[in-house]
Amino acid sequence: MKRFFLRLLPAWLALAAIIMFVLPTALATTLSATGRLLNRLPALTGVDRGTVGAIAPFFTQEVQYWQADIRRWAVQYDLDANLLATIMQIESCGDSTVSSPAGAQGLFQVMPFHFATGENQLDPDTNIMRGANHLNLCLEYAEGDAGEALACYNAGFVVIGDLIENWPDETQRYYNWGTRIYADAQSDAATSAALQEWLDAGGVNLCSRAALSLGLAG
Repeated sequence: MKRFFLRLLPAWLALAAIIMFVLPTALATTLSATGRLLNRLPALTGVDRGTVGAIAPFFTQEVQYWQADIRRWAVQYDLDANLLATIMQIESCGDSTVSSPAGAQGLFQVMPFHFATGENQLDPDTNIMRGANHLNLCLEYAEGDAGEALACYNAGFVVIGDLIENWPDETQRYYNWGTRIYADAQSDAATSAALQEWLDAGGVNLCSRAALSLGLAG
């Protein structure tokens, strides 16, 4: 019997070596597949993470019209929904057809040079894709500072780290309204004095056009 086991010893050693080599790889593959499945569970079960949470109630009806999309985009691009709502409020008030004299396009007033050739600049999903890419870069350069990121979104990276008084007047106004509206949204305020100031300063005209575009004008 002892000789029998001795004859089989090389085979047992070889089998042990194979198990030691193969088992970790098999486990890693299994865990990776499990991780991918868990990541897909929201889609498989019909749960849309983009519907979690809500934007602040004080945003105008034209921006509220896009609420489900804003939340979906916030998840898709890893951005705060209220920050996206703040930018949409100031940039277009929810009018996806608007173009500025400088050439900025759509819901998030994205400049043409951000788009690839052939892209529909006014398409909401394309517009937010390019706008979100720019905003995420601004947040990265601003080290997460939402105020500087808003200024960067308006005027470009050159304003980051510079004194506010050196910024263009438009960017200073954008920063003033944007940071205060966003702060109100983050605090779950029911109303926003900053938003009302923006409306009184001319934003109401932008929103009136948006209401017509969206069929919300009574």
